[in-house]
Amino acid sequence: MTALRRHRALTRVWASDPGWRGWCTTVSHTDLGRMFLTVAVFFFVTGGILAMLIRAQLASPRSAFVGPDVYNQLFTMHGVLMMFLFAIPLFEGLAIYLLPKMLGTRDLAFPRLTAYGFWCYVFGGAMMIFSLLAGIAPDSGWFMYPPLSSTLGAPGINSDFWLIGITFVEISAISAAVELTVTVLRYRAPGMTLSNMPIFAWYVLVTAVMILTGFPPLILGSVLLELERAFGMPFFQVAQGGDALLWQHLFWLFGHPEVYIIFLPAAGAISTILPVMARTRLMGYGWIVAASVSLGVLSFGLWVHHMFTTGIPHMGLAFFSAASTLVAVPTAVQIFAWIGTLWRGRPRLHLPMLWILAFFATFVIGGLTGVMVAVVPFDWQAHDTYFIVAHLHYVLVGGFVFPMLAALYYWMPHFIGRKPYFKLGTTAFWLIFTGFHGTFLLLHVAGLLGMRRRIDTFEAGQGWEVINIIASVMSFVMAIGFALVLIDVILNAVIAVRGSRNPWRAGTLDWAMPTPAAAYNFASLPHVTSREPLWDDPSLPAALARGEGYLGDPARQRRETLTVEPATGAPRYIVVFPANTAFPMGMAAITGLFFLGLLTKIYWLVPLAAAGVVACALRWAWTLGTRRPEGALPVGRGVSLPTASEVADPPGWWGSLFLLVADGTFYGSLLFGYAFLWTIAPNWPPPAYAEPGIWLAALAAAGAIFAPLGQRLNVPAGVGASVLGLLALGIAAAGVLRLAPDPTRHAYDATLWVLMGYGLLHLAVALLMTLFLAARRRAGFVSALAGGEARIVRLWVDYGTLVTVVSGLAAGLPGVLGSLSVGGAP
Repeated sequence: MTALRRHRALTRVWASDPGWRGWCTTVSHTDLGRMFLTVAVFFFVTGGILAMLIRAQLASPRSAFVGPDVYNQLFTMHGVLMMFLFAIPLFEGLAIYLLPKMLGTRDLAFPRLTAYGFWCYVFGGAMMIFSLLAGIAPDSGWFMYPPLSSTLGAPGINSDFWLIGITFVEISAISAAVELTVTVLRYRAPGMTLSNMPIFAWYVLVTAVMILTGFPPLILGSVLLELERAFGMPFFQVAQGGDALLWQHLFWLFGHPEVYIIFLPAAGAISTILPVMARTRLMGYGWIVAASVSLGVLSFGLWVHHMFTTGIPHMGLAFFSAASTLVAVPTAVQIFAWIGTLWRGRPRLHLPMLWILAFFATFVIGGLTGVMVAVVPFDWQAHDTYFIVAHLHYVLVGGFVFPMLAALYYWMPHFIGRKPYFKLGTTAFWLIFTGFHGTFLLLHVAGLLGMRRRIDTFEAGQGWEVINIIASVMSFVMAIGFALVLIDVILNAVIAVRGSRNPWRAGTLDWAMPTPAAAYNFASLPHVTSREPLWDDPSLPAALARGEGYLGDPARQRRETLTVEPATGAPRYIVVFPANTAFPMGMAAITGLFFLGLLTKIYWLVPLAAAGVVACALRWAWTLGTRRPEGALPVGRGVSLPTASEVADPPGWWGSLFLLVADGTFYGSLLFGYAFLWTIAPNWPPPAYAEPGIWLAALAAAGAIFAPLGQRLNVPAGVGASVLGLLALGIAAAGVLRLAPDPTRHAYDATLWVLMGYGLLHLAVALLMTLFLAARRRAGFVSALAGGEARIVRLWVDYGTLVTVVSGLAAGLPGVLGSLSVGGAP
């Protein structure tokens, strides 16, 4: 087969539907990555417009440009758009587009999950934009501290848009994180070991795991606050056993890791682009990987430095202050490795390199001011002033936006297949760089002079007038620069001439294909043994086009790729991807109805939408696999492999494993909140302790034995035992809820309802999956008979059993301790 015939055959199999219909039905990572990036840029432009309105309001004392109510919506939505709807989705879009190309595979692990996450992002973001246009946008700050965001401080619907809309959007983040984690570990070119992965893939892996463990605390906080607002469960009401500080702990358990979730992908882009611009290999690959992993771990121990002024005990202040300064070490390791790479190479001052140099200058300043606010006495003085606003923007704009602009101009030839022709990018660089520093450098001084953040106006004579007018003028200079970037990209995409395949002479696999990329990425999958395969073998692209790699013969006429062993990169099995479908979009719309029902208080819509989501999920899973065994199939280079339907560890098992990592973090955060309120809140627990009787304990024990055991027995006896065990656990959990019939009475009762409700939900999921597996076995699906699906169900049954038993123990613990105390025990 000639290269042209192979290209046409693969394109017929992998191409998206033509026209506008393709936007709704595509499951291609290339299309979805571009769509993610486009929508993220839209939200960035919207957030930038809000920032200009903020600076117009603060340009002069006692400004009457907007009133305080509108201003509160402006600065809240600016933060929401930039933090939740721009920064993380932009990283996800870049990773979704680039990762399979860098790893030498044809798509991500779960293409339909990628599409579902995208449409959840679009629909959730549309809810936020609607609230802004309707004048009912969130107005309690992008951090939504109670009681400002509770019914006491915000009785309207404004806060509900934040709580429900952001939770909806974060489904997208969790979906993408599961997708990216499994892809990096299993979907690589044969021979690509972990130590030979592109450095960008390491950063994506660390960031994705951080999303799985960092976002659930915020999702929990949003759920608890919405339960308080909608149903009166008093988690944050001091008079009823709650505490507003619980929200701050849950929010910053997410909020500080998010800073590094934003920074690490930018650092990955720098580590990829810098060696190419310097015409040398990256210095300290192993040290950079270790530093990124260290940042991912350390970032979860810093959240309290956002709460130094809330009355934390001095020992806690000292610990978190030390941890906050310690995090500078792995950051410095990366920066010195980048400087060493520049020193060893011969840098070229192309536009991506200019943006990287701007990153160095800006991010170092942001890092130094970060170390300053990590020192408790200084933080007490600077907290909630414009010093913090300036520091935040130096870190996020300097540490993320500037590197992403470098990435834009570096990978733009890959996206559009054209050579940059117009030179507006250089003019835009200088406008943005000078405008940014002109805006935020002086705001450090304003903060030190006492200017509080989140104020809508100020009085004359406080020494802030000149600073604010200069900052406002320079902010519009920066905005003009961003507008020029947008114009430059559009002009180059439409008018510029075709360029060469690899204009930067890079060594990674993303440049081993025609640009823009074909729908299938690689005509045949490469065998990789080094970190820069194009530098080591410049003839590789031509060899792949001739079909000299794996899966170069499209005779089976279906979308196929390979998985590998996580560590060694040895080929493991064939994965067959689904074709184009609008199913993910429809499922996301039904999911949106669930959240819309909560938002509008049309509660009958909630169970209806939930049933629709379950039906869609069952239909989604039913289409997987085949009823006909295929055995080992040839994949090229003399290798034959089974398909994913006939192995014990299919992709769904890996996806379930990492989804349960996020789920377990959510549950761990719930237990943290339970322990925090027990320790801090007054009158906790109330005098009437919940004391589950012996019959509830016996039911729970029987269920805990039979539910997991049944999964390990033969059908049908195993199904019956597992079902009975799950039902016994469910009856025991429902019995515990009867001990606290009114969840609005006290935060303890409300927490008990959430704990046991969480267990009941997972028991229902496990029961449904058990029955679904039995039906699949009766239908003769190979994947169900081979044991892979049984392992997936076993994961969920074991998890549901575990969390229900732990929740029951947590519910009964106050009664046990109360009995011991009454009996005279210490």
